[in-house]
Amino acid sequence: MFQSQEDDFLEDAKPLAARMRPTSLKEYVGQQHILGPGKLLRRMVDAGRLGSVILSGPPGTGKTTLAHLLAQETGSRCRRLSAVTGGVKEVREALAWATDLVASGEPRPVLFIDEIHRFSKSQQDALLPDVEAGIVSLIGATTSNPYFAVNGALISRSQVFQLETLSPTEITELLHRALADGERGLAATGARADDEAIAFLADVCEGDARRALTALEIAVSSSPQQPPLVTRDAAAESIGTRIAGYDGTGDDHYDLISAMIKSIRGSDADAAIYWLARMLEGGEDLRFLCRRLVILASEDVGNADPAALPMAVACMQACEWVGLPESEYMLSQTVAYLALAPKSNAATVAIGAARKDVRDQKIVPVPRHLRDSHSASAEREGRGEGYLYSHDSPHGIAAQEYLGVDRCYYQPVDRGFERELRERKAWISKRLKP
Repeated sequence: MFQSQEDDFLEDAKPLAARMRPTSLKEYVGQQHILGPGKLLRRMVDAGRLGSVILSGPPGTGKTTLAHLLAQETGSRCRRLSAVTGGVKEVREALAWATDLVASGEPRPVLFIDEIHRFSKSQQDALLPDVEAGIVSLIGATTSNPYFAVNGALISRSQVFQLETLSPTEITELLHRALADGERGLAATGARADDEAIAFLADVCEGDARRALTALEIAVSSSPQQPPLVTRDAAAESIGTRIAGYDGTGDDHYDLISAMIKSIRGSDADAAIYWLARMLEGGEDLRFLCRRLVILASEDVGNADPAALPMAVACMQACEWVGLPESEYMLSQTVAYLALAPKSNAATVAIGAARKDVRDQKIVPVPRHLRDSHSASAEREGRGEGYLYSHDSPHGIAAQEYLGVDRCYYQPVDRGFERELRERKAWISKRLKP
């Protein structure tokens, strides 16, 4: 009797998001791109051959819930490890447990590792033999890009599934389900919610079901009315503010810097400044942002605007001296300037093509007349013989070979200052020919 009472108390203490976790795949909302009829993960479950799986996706998309449901649907026992608190010792204990179960004739169990990207290489390596031997079905969950964060050996032995943020329609379904559920949800309180409140929570939670349900629970618990009524204003007060979905070492780190760089390259200053703001609010490293802007100034603007690189370097130095929060002004100024500057990747393409030739083609020898003539044996070997000093020539251009083969690497574009460089290069080319 006492145990039952304790279980009830423990269940009541759970937050709404934990109580409303689905108990079967039929209740599971979202991820139909991997769980819909005929999709790979659904076929694996129906066949009872789960194998090893890596579930990747933002917080609140149901990775942990899905892992437990997959074990349940395949009739497998499930043991959970947290990569934050567990070590190699815990991994080996779990694998020994799995070996005992399989040896006794039970189906291979599921080992669920949350935050698997936090496991060290040695911890991940400890999983390999039993995963490969089929002793355990590994299910790893990560908010990071698994191809960066998980050992390649584990990835090659697993199916990787990307979970997507839930749509507002799917969040709305979960909120209505919580309000209507008498056992696990809020129906016993008589709580109601305005359509505006539901729509607001479904939109502002950014696809995070846990966040939406937690806000709904707070709004119901704090309602002065009985039975509780959740209005849009109450929902807004309950959900608070946050910078959602930013992990400085995970996918968001790479996705947001990619979005900013591509927006600058595409000359959209407003979009670039928005992505910059997202990263600043998320606590992105200042030096990382500055390095990326310096690189972009040469890679994507180049000589179309020769002032771009000095400006990016000045921004980097100013940010180092000033620090946050004031350095956001220099960053915003530089991002806006680079976005609106004329673009050229001619220098980028030139060095790439030249280095490829160095790697792939027969090495071009230094022409004799360009070789160093200061050594003791230079005169005897004819080094530097026939060299024409440019300043003695008309226009400061000596008509002689500088490479010895016909190559054209740097091709200035017809934009910005490179338009002038293009004309100058054509004019010089005519005078370089002996």
